[in-house]
Amino acid sequence: MEIILEKIKATIKKEIKEFERQFSDTIKNNIPIINKITHYIIHRKGKLIRPIFVFLIAKMLGNIQKKTYHTACLIELIHTATLVHDDVIDNSSLRRGTFSINAIWKNKIAVLMGDYLLSKSLLIATDNNYYDLLKIVCKTIKDMSQGELLQIEKSKNLDITEKIYNQIIYHKTASLIAASCEAGARSVSTDEKTALKMREFGIFTGIAFQIKDDLFDYEEKNNNFIGKPVGIDLREKKITLPLIYAIKKASKKDQKCILNYIRNYDEKKRHQIMDYVKKYGGLEYATQKMIKFRNNALKILEFYPEGKIKETLKIMVNFVVERNQ
Repeated sequence: MEIILEKIKATIKKEIKEFERQFSDTIKNNIPIINKITHYIIHRKGKLIRPIFVFLIAKMLGNIQKKTYHTACLIELIHTATLVHDDVIDNSSLRRGTFSINAIWKNKIAVLMGDYLLSKSLLIATDNNYYDLLKIVCKTIKDMSQGELLQIEKSKNLDITEKIYNQIIYHKTASLIAASCEAGARSVSTDEKTALKMREFGIFTGIAFQIKDDLFDYEEKNNNFIGKPVGIDLREKKITLPLIYAIKKASKKDQKCILNYIRNYDEKKRHQIMDYVKKYGGLEYATQKMIKFRNNALKILEFYPEGKIKETLKIMVNFVVERNQ
């Protein structure tokens, strides 16, 4: 999978290199503790999925601009900030196999660091008079916060339906990928219809991405390199699509067992919950839904001219659902 991602990046190699330089410059600060943490963040960078979407969309629709680099930076700032905050919320000590910010510098500093990164994203937009991007940024931050709060509220009562789940994953994950795609389009001054079509493409891709992430939680092997510890959704009583479907299809007796196991969760009960999810076809159902959203995203690309960048975008969409971490 890493080989595929490297091939994708090779298409925009120059742009990614320049983005990494600008991103590093953007988050630097003369306050020692901020510099220390930003240095740590830069050297454990992730897959850069969202900036990749920014550049591929922009390049498919026009020529890369200064605004495109600014767009990629502000999107990645939002993403990084939410990861820092998520680790505090989840009390997670690992992120992609290395210690999380809160594990090293504790929660108070991690929360403030996340706030610092969010403020930097807003400043990129305001300092450059990108009011179209500012609107996207503010809406996305609102959507992501709303999604997290909705999930917390529903997890308390274990009453998440598939409709509510779709709302949660749109707000939590798809909204930022949608913002990446829409903002990438707007960075090269495309028309309104095209920008909104790219947003729709990002929504479908983002939902598929989150369902794939949720499927990781049901893997047998514990693998912290996916970005979060496997099983953490169940520990946090976050009811995701495989479990929603299993509960819906289970007998009354099995429904009670599943809900009881979630309420009184431990590692042994995790395996029992997984057995029920497999018994009632939860993994297959979630996989089918993921593929459906992937296909919807690919259909949107059919309306745009063929070329190397469009082919790379297709590979990127497939990577989202085929990745193993």
